Amino acid sequence: MELKLAHAEPGGKPKSISHEKLLEAITAEKSAIFYFDKSNAHKDLMEYVKFLENNGLRAYLKEVKYGLDQEDYLYQMHIF
Repeated sequence: MELKLAHAEPGGKPKSISHEKLLEAITAEKSAIFYFDKSNAHKDLMEYVKFLENNGLRAYLKEVKYGLDQEDYLYQMHIF
């Protein structure tokens, strides 16, 4: 499964990353914070949280608003 990371600049395209690549980055750092694009399904992100918990990690997912419009949000996942 692929998840889309939040884009860094306005109007940019979100980059996709696989579950395995994310897991490799997390195990190398022991703790990480990732920002995901709003185009990801909330259900898919929750499945990834369960996947991480099954691999002995803890994860916290929340929605972060960055503007006044209801569509101005992204997902933040803190993994430790």
